[in-house]
Amino acid sequence: MLSKYGESIMTEPEKAGLISSIAVLARTGLSRATLNNYIKMGMIPPPIVKKPDDPSVKAKQIGYFPDSVWGIIEKIKLYKKEGRSMKEIGSLLSLKTSNSSKERFPETPNNNVGKFSDKEYPENSQGKILEKESYSDPMNRRETQDIPIPETNDILLTIDELQYPSYLINRKFEIEWINKEAEKIIFGRSIRSIKIAEERNIFRLLIDMGSSSESYRPMVDFHMSIFAQGFQKKEIERLYPAVTKNEICMLGELYDRTDKLSSPAAFEAYINLSGDPEKIYQPHKIQFREGILCVFTPADKMMQGVLELLSLRGRLIHDLLKQRLPTQIFFTVMVADLQDSVRICAELPPEEYFALINQIWKCMEGTFRKYYGVYGKHTGDGLVYYFLKDCDSNYIMNAILCAMELRENMKKLSNEWKINKGWFNDLFLNIGINEGEEYFGMIPAAPSIEFTALGDSINYAGRLSDIARYGAIWTTKNLMSRLCEEDRKKILYGIRRKQHDREVLIENVFSRVMDLDPPDGSISCKFNDISTLSVTEVLNLR
Repeated sequence: MLSKYGESIMTEPEKAGLISSIAVLARTGLSRATLNNYIKMGMIPPPIVKKPDDPSVKAKQIGYFPDSVWGIIEKIKLYKKEGRSMKEIGSLLSLKTSNSSKERFPETPNNNVGKFSDKEYPENSQGKILEKESYSDPMNRRETQDIPIPETNDILLTIDELQYPSYLINRKFEIEWINKEAEKIIFGRSIRSIKIAEERNIFRLLIDMGSSSESYRPMVDFHMSIFAQGFQKKEIERLYPAVTKNEICMLGELYDRTDKLSSPAAFEAYINLSGDPEKIYQPHKIQFREGILCVFTPADKMMQGVLELLSLRGRLIHDLLKQRLPTQIFFTVMVADLQDSVRICAELPPEEYFALINQIWKCMEGTFRKYYGVYGKHTGDGLVYYFLKDCDSNYIMNAILCAMELRENMKKLSNEWKINKGWFNDLFLNIGINEGEEYFGMIPAAPSIEFTALGDSINYAGRLSDIARYGAIWTTKNLMSRLCEEDRKKILYGIRRKQHDREVLIENVFSRVMDLDPPDGSISCKFNDISTLSVTEVLNLR
């Protein structure tokens, strides 16, 4: 610490041979999570927690270590270079540290002795310290008892263990994941029970809370700082359904006051979430392609491993998506199956059959991405893709255009296999498309995440793919009716009928499944469950 004349002034803890946690981190280059890890494993004595003597430190409390900590950390580094495991290092140092701790920190009621954290992390997790972050940490002894020492250095926090109020919002500012702490401390209600995504819009929720919450205005300011980074002011009018003129005006004023050049990650306000003036939180925002994670940390605590968790981007978003809230939304579902897959499998050697299947899906992957398709759960040789209203406003037309492009891709692939294999088999991808408004969620599956919808929409699409033959595309009257008139006129669709031993296409009509008369007689009693469903065949663009 320096005086106003630049002279070095020792604080009382420094005179007593105590080193602040700030100095330890700065001199050793350790992350706070690694220091926490050493404390928990008994290699470094727990710090004394007291009010800092340095007035420039904003934290209410800070940890102080004995000056012997330098030598201990150097020994740990040396042992690690020798290739020793953390468990072995812990057993070598724990006894020495324990004796040193008793000498330095006698057990008296006046000493506030604690630990840095309740989680353990690897030293190479590459966590970074956020701006304006407090280095203090009032210790919670209750959470640090009987902690097992693992065999590996990879001790990682999971999203389920994140004990600070946190939630994930999408590009429409709708909450897609939230923990219990956020529900209790921020909203005072269950957000996970709200099944309509639009009703989980963060601005809508905060405005509904209104003056009943002290955190209302700072919370709106924080989220508006995020909104202003990626959206124009005029888009406030479409922020959520039924937004009123007064709300548009209020949010517009906040938008005008927001500094759009600075990063919202550097948002410096402190928010009173619980109504208790002693419990102040600082918001942090972490952006992913899949959404924005908002974490609220107590102002008088360190992030306790949150930074290390956030540095593991792939694992974090995988865990968040696995727990994404089921949502009732509009979507289109496409089910596609390879015709005669059982016969083709029997004809080909196993390695060639799997090569064919992989080539088919690889050939189709780019088309699905082009039309915003989302991979879904499906069994067998077929596949399921969803086209969400959330992702694209023209989701129904996208599904139809995608199906047509898939059919053309399949024709090219079929010709390639005819030439290379020298066989006469034609490859067909039979497609069924349906729309619906149902609960949509994720099914965890190692090593990926699969999306699924619960209800009849996907079942009907699957049954239509069973009806389709020779690469046909079948859909429902409901889906075609949801298209605007301009888009519907672009599509050639209808029902094929036999007339005097020839096939005639009757355009712009539908048929019940029970009334269909396909050339190969594939319609039978097995389709009784959809016998009254009104359907049509999509042929091409006009």
